[in-house]
Amino acid sequence: MLLDWDPRYLYRKLLPDEPAVERFLAEVCTMAWNAEQDRGRPWPAAVAELSARFPGHTELIAAYHERWSEMVGGAIGETVRLLSQLRGRGVPCYALTNFSTEKFAQVRDEYEFLGWFGGIVVSGDEKVVKPDPRIYRLLLHRFGLDPAATVYVDDSAPNVVAAREQGMTGLHFTDPAGLRAELTTLGLI
Repeated sequence: MLLDWDPRYLYRKLLPDEPAVERFLAEVCTMAWNAEQDRGRPWPAAVAELSARFPGHTELIAAYHERWSEMVGGAIGETVRLLSQLRGRGVPCYALTNFSTEKFAQVRDEYEFLGWFGGIVVSGDEKVVKPDPRIYRLLLHRFGLDPAATVYVDDSAPNVVAAREQGMTGLHFTDPAGLRAELTTLGLI
């Protein structure tokens, strides 16, 4: 919700039409496959494994890794402004992200606001992804956060439910305006 990431941005350049893009992402470079890199599988191993299964798509599979930055549409300005406002009000901010170690290091260098957090838990570093309850407990423990005083925001409903199960206030992000309204209601901005 701070970064606009979508593999379609890249594959619309590489495949002839939208049905081909959707078919490729549903059948070859799936979100389940991507989640394994978020869980810590190294990219070279992931590309090799998938290329062995789909030898007719090796170049397209390699592009997912080699041209990954083309999947990032940029920062979502309004949510970055909300993060800035929270910081300006002295609200401690932490991040919990499903992200591969390698790719997070890449975007962290590109987007200054990723350095604004008091701490970040990256799933690829921890070898566990949301909505596994262990990663939420890790966040809370590592940074000494009280779940009852912690507001968790995510664009994935299952991740929000998992955060609530750990005692946090969970907000399901659908758009920046809705998030602004919810944060205002909570008195955070």
